[in-house]
Amino acid sequence: MDLDASSSSSSSSSGSCVEVLPSALLASIFSKLDVPSICSMAATCRTFNSCVSNLLSFIPDFSLLDVALTVDLLRRLLPSNPHLRILKIDCGRLDDLAIALLARPSLHELCLVECNQFTGLLLSQIGEKCRDLRSLSIDSLGENKMRSIPTSDLEKLLSGCSQLESLSLTFDITRFDWDDFPPVWAMTSRKLIALKMGYIASQMVTELLNLKVVLKQPPHHVQPVVLSRLQKLQLLVDFITDSLVGTISKVLTSLTHLDLEDLPDTEPDVPWDLTNAGLQQINPNGKLKHLSLVRGRKLIYTYFRRVNDQGILLMADTSSTLESICLGGFCRVTDAGIRSILHSCSNLQKLTVCHGSQLTDLVFHDMSATPLSLTHVGLRRCNLLTKLAIMRLACNKDLRLLDLRHCRNLGDESLRAIGGLPKLKILFLDGSNISDLGISYLGQGVASLISLSLKGCKKLTDKCISTIFNNSFGRTLQVLDLSYLPNLSDHGILSLARSGVPLIELRMQNCSLIGDTSVIALASMQAEGGWCGSTLQLLDLYGCGITVLSFRWFKQPYFPRLRRLGLTAFFHRDMVDALARKRPFLQILHHSQEVGDGYWNPDRFSRFEYEVDELQQWLYDRESESDEELLDGEIENDEEMIEE
Repeated sequence: MDLDASSSSSSSSSGSCVEVLPSALLASIFSKLDVPSICSMAATCRTFNSCVSNLLSFIPDFSLLDVALTVDLLRRLLPSNPHLRILKIDCGRLDDLAIALLARPSLHELCLVECNQFTGLLLSQIGEKCRDLRSLSIDSLGENKMRSIPTSDLEKLLSGCSQLESLSLTFDITRFDWDDFPPVWAMTSRKLIALKMGYIASQMVTELLNLKVVLKQPPHHVQPVVLSRLQKLQLLVDFITDSLVGTISKVLTSLTHLDLEDLPDTEPDVPWDLTNAGLQQINPNGKLKHLSLVRGRKLIYTYFRRVNDQGILLMADTSSTLESICLGGFCRVTDAGIRSILHSCSNLQKLTVCHGSQLTDLVFHDMSATPLSLTHVGLRRCNLLTKLAIMRLACNKDLRLLDLRHCRNLGDESLRAIGGLPKLKILFLDGSNISDLGISYLGQGVASLISLSLKGCKKLTDKCISTIFNNSFGRTLQVLDLSYLPNLSDHGILSLARSGVPLIELRMQNCSLIGDTSVIALASMQAEGGWCGSTLQLLDLYGCGITVLSFRWFKQPYFPRLRRLGLTAFFHRDMVDALARKRPFLQILHHSQEVGDGYWNPDRFSRFEYEVDELQQWLYDRESESDEELLDGEIENDEEMIEE
């Protein structure tokens, strides 16, 4: 495999200095790095390039989820390697032709995301070749094709991977044949303890869990299907019902984590809904540590209208072991219900309530009387809460995540209380009633904020940007969401650029006053020792006021680490296509919801150890210059049109 990259004269001189180092020493050092760093080192000199070529033949972990590779590049990066145990790949640009490169007998863990172009053949081939697999995660299988998936492919997967301990199939499970679906699970690994499935009918789940299997060995007695050994279950279903919850609680007696979300397209009738009786069946064995019950939105907002405080009280009586709970869509639950959880679950660390329309400040009235030490709290769309609730909640000095999205009655005084949380890392304030003054209160005690979302806080102006980055909490920021701020302009982004804070993600959706000046300022930022170029991996400019003049700044060497760029769908299609060809590993998104939802994912905020993103340089070095010339020509033509 030829991994030679075009090296500059400086690379040659640096290479002569390392040629005297033993290759075994270099290999030992490089083996401690992650894959992007290894590829970056390969681009610096021929000696390192040769070392990396050999290293890729015996590294045990190949994880590269931030770049969607082509099959040709994947073939270069994944030579024959009998020592490979972990493989994590973004398959957004791959199809069935890449299966032979992905399904390897040596693997213990396989994670494949964005498998939109694959067919069910991927499942069967993994089952045939990856016999020692312990963990498997497949996302979005065949979603671009939207064809049915043969159940026989799933059967080969389950029968072949007899050592599986964790299985995640996050795609539309209803594309399997209903009648054949439950029986194939009788072949599932007896070691399976964690299962996650995408959209699946609740009736399919009930039939699956009620399936009996006859043992082949004497005495040939009937026992529940092997799924009875599950400890973690996460499902996206059509309806969360009493029957579903009851079956799960009865069959899965070892369950410690239960995560259920449904997406009804209409208000469910009684047989297809969750009631107080269903909640009472949860956690009969007292082993549950994590519980999440969420009613999502498909076409309209729907709620668990048949559950009230009584159901929550009954559930709390048997759930004292809970460490984390998430309740979404329980519109009839009041302060009494949530307080019963706070007082019954002495080990509770994470509490999330979404659409808590009945919650008031009384929900945290006696927080100081509980032994709780909450670290994560989410109160999304709890519109009756005011500063009093936040002041009482802030007695939990260990809070690391606070989600107050769309709590419209929270103002500057709430931020004064939040400012006293020294360990806070992630803060969501979307749609709240805060002003520039409130932002200054955060600097009173918050010292190491990583993620801040101010989306839709319409009172904020450019002044809040300078306030953020002049305070200590702003120096540690990696993720910032400034979307839907009508008063945010280029002046605010200039303040951000001057601060030199190495942001990883910046969202500015529908900020009409943001223009070309902001793009130029961000592209020219100097950070991390003075090197030129923004550290941004995600930049969302959907609905902003940029023009064709800013497009030259999206070319390399500017924004060297950029992986996702959000633009308005109708923005100069030819120029967008030319940019996509020049930077094939830059994902250009044209719909605001595609660019990311801002949820906390610690993997997204890890800092890179290298100064320049030479991974992209290495992958691009053999690309032709024709697309760059085309892009330059289109920009010049558009500039002439503007001048005319």
